[in-house]
Amino acid sequence: MKHSVVVMGVSGCGKSSLGGSLAEAIGARFVEGDAHHSESNLHKMRSGIALTDADREGWLAALAVELAKPPLPVVLTCSSLKRRYRDRLRAASANLRFVFMDIDRDEALQRVASRGAAHFFSTDLVDNQFATLERPDGEPGVLRVDATAPLPALTAEVVTWLACEDKA
Repeated sequence: MKHSVVVMGVSGCGKSSLGGSLAEAIGARFVEGDAHHSESNLHKMRSGIALTDADREGWLAALAVELAKPPLPVVLTCSSLKRRYRDRLRAASANLRFVFMDIDRDEALQRVASRGAAHFFSTDLVDNQFATLERPDGEPGVLRVDATAPLPALTAEVVTWLACEDKA
């Protein structure tokens, strides 16, 4: 594979599950974007306080570094809610592709709630994620997938798409 990939979408869509499965399927390095949040960002999210663009700045910078360092390719999980966030990541990695895990609010809320208190992301933030989301419809190098599809089917769909992208 010649493309690194960002698996994106709102919280609860399944980014980590698909990202891990995809990285294994294509032999890529897996980077869990949430592992690169600062302690202050994690504290805010645990408290139900939405992150601002300024809060995300250092996080996106760290993810851009991860996309650029070997070994390549990389599969990165990152909400990438705004176009400018995606463009920042694109600037760090030539031929970067995005997989947009599309999910409705009720399903995302149910999934986030089922994680329990051990997870840092508060259910109070799900509505903010949808309000912040600038859908990547029409952007080049983006595959939209149904986040409710079974993981093996999602992985196969993305692997097939990436193989076609490699030929293009």
